Amino acid sequence: MVNSPRCDRWLLLITSVLVLFGMIMIYSSTSVVTPLLAKKNITPFFYVRRHLFTVLMGALFMYTAFRTSPETLRKASIYLLVFSFILLVLVFVPKIGISAGGARRWLRLWPSTFQPSELVKLSMVIFLARFMSMPEYRTDSIYCFIIPVAVMGVFQVVFLKQPDFGSTMSLFLLTISMLVLSGAMLRYIMLLSVLLVPVSVKLLMEPYRLKRILAFLDPWKDPQGAGFQLVQSFIALGSGGLAGIGLGESRQKLSFLPESHTDFIFSLVGEELGFIGVFFLVSLFFALFLRGISIANRTKDLFGYYLASGLSMMIALQALINFSVTAGLVPTKGLPLPFVSYGGSSLLVNMTAIGILLRLSRGEDVREVVDKTEDLIKRKKAFMSVYGQRRALSGRGRANGRELS
Repeated sequence: MVNSPRCDRWLLLITSVLVLFGMIMIYSSTSVVTPLLAKKNITPFFYVRRHLFTVLMGALFMYTAFRTSPETLRKASIYLLVFSFILLVLVFVPKIGISAGGARRWLRLWPSTFQPSELVKLSMVIFLARFMSMPEYRTDSIYCFIIPVAVMGVFQVVFLKQPDFGSTMSLFLLTISMLVLSGAMLRYIMLLSVLLVPVSVKLLMEPYRLKRILAFLDPWKDPQGAGFQLVQSFIALGSGGLAGIGLGESRQKLSFLPESHTDFIFSLVGEELGFIGVFFLVSLFFALFLRGISIANRTKDLFGYYLASGLSMMIALQALINFSVTAGLVPTKGLPLPFVSYGGSSLLVNMTAIGILLRLSRGEDVREVVDKTEDLIKRKKAFMSVYGQRRALSGRGRANGRELS
């Protein structure tokens, strides 16, 4: 009996280190309770306990995804896409959807909340992997190009209604990346880019988005207003130096840097652990991306290849955008850092993606199909051999009978 193939241990190790690193940084960023938080009965362990619960739930999600065969995911891709769309629309339903900061992006689920836009990205990757692996898919067909773009556009309309421009851009980059990976015609992508120019200009001219872009271009022009968060991020990253000021010693987390435990936790890493900590964290994500691409290259079927590549890009793109935002390379998007930021929705979805990658890394699903096919061929050969011998014997018997007669 052949031993069962093992999953990619390096991928599992990298993910575990990232999750553990995130827990340490979340505790570091929330361990100091300000007077405002004290009035809300928030203790130094409030956030890290909630995050630990999410980590345990994420481990369950990852195990469930690991036990789910790629074929099951392929069959359920359309249903998962529809389900994620329904959840996305439910955020607008009173008493179900939650509004915060002028946006409706969360569902009220005990004991916390859930952001459906994170599930949409995972559902989109699975759908695109199925669509691009179909025999009918042709890279030179405008019809095959329009379908994924149209599906993307439907979700983006709902994103913009929330509004959630960060998820809109993330879904666009993810979809285009997978289309490029599949070999889609460059002229189709260029045509889409030209058509989106007036739409993009219209969206960017919204007052609050325009204000954010101007603050990104020159945050020091309004350091106490629109540019406050980015300026504080620069101060945190700049004050860290080579080795940082020490774990838990951040000054920016004392109500200076907003969202220091969520979207801007990377700035806190730079302040407390310096360039060494930043380099270590970026290297982990780079190694995770390489492991994901390696798994994709080892798969034997197109669906597994596109699925592994898409999941790897989904995680890597979100991490890259978060790094770029905190460093002032792109305008703020409101996207958490995968596995590290405090936020249940992102952690659950990304750990589910890792579970799928771990399942694909075993490669046993394709091997099982091959083994079953070979076994069926052997049975047919054996049957034909026995059946053929019987026919030959019966034929000889009839011939002998005729000779005796």
